This record gives sequence, C-alpha cells and structure tokens, in this order.
Amino acid sequence: MTVSARQRARISRGAQYAVLAAAVIVLIVVADWGQLQRAFFDPAVAAAQFPAIITVALKNTLIYTALGFVVGLSGGVLLALMRMSSVAPYRWLATIYIEFFRGVPALLVFIAFGYGIPTAFGVRFDTYVTVMLALGMVSAAYIAETLRAGLQAVPKGQLEAARSLGMSHSRAMVSIVIPQAFRIVLPPLTNEVILLTKDSSLVYLLGLALTQYELTKFGREAISSGGGLTPLVLAGVCYLIITVPLGLLARRFESRTERKAR
Repeated sequence: MTVSARQRARISRGAQYAVLAAAVIVLIVVADWGQLQRAFFDPAVAAAQFPAIITVALKNTLIYTALGFVVGLSGGVLLALMRMSSVAPYRWLATIYIEFFRGVPALLVFIAFGYGIPTAFGVRFDTYVTVMLALGMVSAAYIAETLRAGLQAVPKGQLEAARSLGMSHSRAMVSIVIPQAFRIVLPPLTNEVILLTKDSSLVYLLGLALTQYELTKFGREAISSGGGLTPLVLAGVCYLIITVPLGLLARRFESRTERKAR
C-alpha cells in the first residue's frame, strides 16, 4: 500500500508526540520533586525575599533600564541623523562611534565608567549616572542603526513633498520623516528595551549599596546567604514580568505594521 506524503507527515508528527510524551512521563516518575522544590522554590525562602525584591530590586531594574533607554534613544536619534548627513565629518564620527560601541562588550563599558574614568580623571559618578551613561552609550549605537534603517524606509517622496510646501530640511525631518520612521522601528526599539533590561544586571560590577541592588545582584546575594536557588528563580520571574509584556507589545507592533503594509 502506498503511503501519501500527508500520511507520512502525520505519522512523523505522531511519533514525535509519542517520544515527547514518553520523555515527560519518565521525568515525572524519576524526578525527586521534594528535592527540586527545596532547591528551586522553597516557600519559606521565597517569602523572606518580599517585599525587598519588589520595592528595591525590581524598582531599581526598571529605573536603570529607563535611564539607559532615555540616553540611548536621544543619542541614537542624533547618531542616525549624523550618519545620514551630507557633512562627511558627521558621518565619520557617527560611524566610528557606532562601530566602536557595537564591537565592545557592555561589560567593558561598565568597567570603564565605574573604575577607569574615575581613576584616570579623578571624577566619580553616582551609581545611577554611571548606569545611565554605560547603558545609554551602548544602546545608542544599536538604536542609531535601527533608526537609520527606519529613516531610509520612509519614501523619499515624503521629504520632497514637504520641501515643495516650503518646509526646511530640518523641519521636514522632524515633522514628517522621523515620526514615520519611529512607527516603522517600534518593534526593534521594544526589543532594545528588553535587551537593556537584561544588560542592567551588569551594574553588579559597581559595588552597590543594598538600596541600589537590581534583580540579579539581589538574587546573587540571597543565594550567598543560604537561600538555595529560590531567590534566582524569583529574580527570573521578575525579569519575565518585565520582558514578556514587552515581547508581546513588540509582536503587536509587528502585526500592525504588516497589516498596514498590505
């Protein structure tokens, strides 16, 4: 009897489901659930993390992310316009900046602002300023390239029509082109916020006071105090509380952009 391609595909899917179900059953039977609970989610340890994990760690993570994004977005807009400028030195400076900060790990940037610059120039930044500058300068390089792609995606006829109505080039860019570019790049900008949220964990390098802990530092210190992996699990859940809605928002923006493109 000849088996059609559709039947073969159905049989293949059925076999994969069966293997997956067998693996889950074996895991359920073999796993020591009591030990897993004590290691990964001890209710007593979890209760001890509240309310500090919310009022300190989660709040600081959100603050660090917001500060970095404000600087990154402002710098990204400026760099994107410089990269597209007709003035060659502007293009060179923007290109050097973007390539440098995209090529250097954010870890090194944090070390530079936390220790290198204070040692070299005798100037010490506040923790929030250090995080704002380090995260913002790195994210500005990525946001600049994202915005440049968005600006180039706006039809040139939009700018030409604005100029024909008597607008200056700068006014046409601010009033016509940049708003359209932002609508185009909203999904990748939302993803950049997610990356900033995770990169904010690098603040642990700066030697923080308890009131300045973010989620990763908070979980790490709680583990050192004998909390098992429960504090890290809670920190991961808090990260997901931030990143999952942002991911859903990015997909919604993508869907809306695709519908308008049709």
